[in-house]
Amino acid sequence: MRIKVLRGIACVSALAIVGLLAACGSAPVGPGYYRVERGDTLSHIAERNHTSVAALSRWNNLSDPNNIDVGQVLRVAPPEGGAPVRTAGVDSGSASAPPPRASTRPAPATSSAGSASTYAPKPPPASARIALIWPARGPIVGTFGVNGNKGIDIAGSDGTPVVAAANGTVVYAGDRLRGYGMLLIVKHNADFLTAYAHNRALLVREGDTVKQGQKIAEMGNTDADRMELHFELRYAGTSIDPTRYLPPR
Repeated sequence: MRIKVLRGIACVSALAIVGLLAACGSAPVGPGYYRVERGDTLSHIAERNHTSVAALSRWNNLSDPNNIDVGQVLRVAPPEGGAPVRTAGVDSGSASAPPPRASTRPAPATSSAGSASTYAPKPPPASARIALIWPARGPIVGTFGVNGNKGIDIAGSDGTPVVAAANGTVVYAGDRLRGYGMLLIVKHNADFLTAYAHNRALLVREGDTVKQGQKIAEMGNTDADRMELHFELRYAGTSIDPTRYLPPR
């Protein structure tokens, strides 16, 4: 029993590197707070709570009101001593297009005004190297860094084989991370991790050693709008563009 508990703690550390814990996302929130759900926008949350986007942004220190994450907890009532701000509707001077909905995966805190947000973390040092292979066949339908994407999305059909991009050890296998569906996380060395999301089936378990090219999952659409593999590469906990380390197609 103690071994299981310790293994669970180790898995939590791995999950923290990839994103939000589903366990945290399902915990109840107190009065005056709201947990962001899939499909939410800040304007809809403001309307439901009879306040304004500006007030929510101020109470929650949001630099970009279009950038909220599934599972994020927001204050929706004024702090003690503050006055609530009511709105009668949408300001006619606002942008004509509706704001983006909450990302199903954790999004960065920065964005470019007037254009799609991009995610541009500091690149790893030139000495940081890992030889990857493509984890699945199919076209890339989601590019790293665009609209907060912390990986790439590879389209395919139900059951398309998903293989390990490099040798490593499975440090997480499950569906407790909201927005990732059936997820595998493989640790390759002290610095590099890869994540494989939205699978329909996981073929390995936590603690298993996997070889590069070994089938570890089957593509699906769990917690996704289409059949795809969401693939992430992390260096020292930071998302980096997997295509920089993948061979050309």
